[in-house]
Amino acid sequence: MPDDRQEIYDTIARYCRGVDRHDFRLVESTYHPDAMDCRGSVERSVPEFMGWLGLTLDKYSSTMHFIGNHLAEVDRDTALAETYAIVTHLGPDDDAGSSFTSGIRYVDHLERRSGKWGVGRRWVVREWFRSDSSRLPTPAERGLVAEPFDERFAAARKLLD
Repeated sequence: MPDDRQEIYDTIARYCRGVDRHDFRLVESTYHPDAMDCRGSVERSVPEFMGWLGLTLDKYSSTMHFIGNHLAEVDRDTALAETYAIVTHLGPDDDAGSSFTSGIRYVDHLERRSGKWGVGRRWVVREWFRSDSSRLPTPAERGLVAEPFDERFAAARKLLD
């Protein structure tokens, strides 16, 4: 069903938003509680992954996920989705060498439980990796943006209420 594919895409988009905005509750909500996250040879439960993610994101001043091609094969309450993304990680200004961009694929086995789609198992496949060692400072690093990660979106959401 087309609605299923959109809900699956939205689940993956919420994950990306959650990571980029450091909204860990949003990230966790995209996984089923018994899910596994697999990156390279490392497999983590959701609690293990969430702990790792928090420590990892602390190393960067900013991340941005851009989702590209997305295919979802739905079979009733299960689905296999493959989502291409380009992900940029900016290191702190004093360590620009830690900045990189990579091309990845999220290969997700999703399940609909109690009417909600969620990731049951995720494999992250890194296709390529590029160092961005000569990056320019972000607007926030130049003092042009003072808001924390999600204040602008929260302000816009209030307009809908």
